[in-house]
Amino acid sequence: MTAWIALVLVGLMLGAAVLVLYLDNLVAAIAAASVVSLLLSLLFALLAAPDVALTEAAVGAGLSGAVLALGLRRLGLIDLGKREYPDA
Repeated sequence: MTAWIALVLVGLMLGAAVLVLYLDNLVAAIAAASVVSLLLSLLFALLAAPDVALTEAAVGAGLSGAVLALGLRRLGLIDLGKREYPDA
């Protein structure tokens, strides 16, 4: 049973990794890369390595996603939160 769950997780990880390559929206690509890291942390938890799973979730999904988003913002490729709202 565990082998099937691991196989499904690996398949989902591969699917998300392919999405990273083909997505035109850079924010969506960052989110897909974070999904790969979260699925990898689930795989580590399934393999009875909770310390590695927590580290992968924190660094892989959280920190690297934030660094990638801030890097894209710094390069001017995405614009986070600068929307103009008409006066009501």
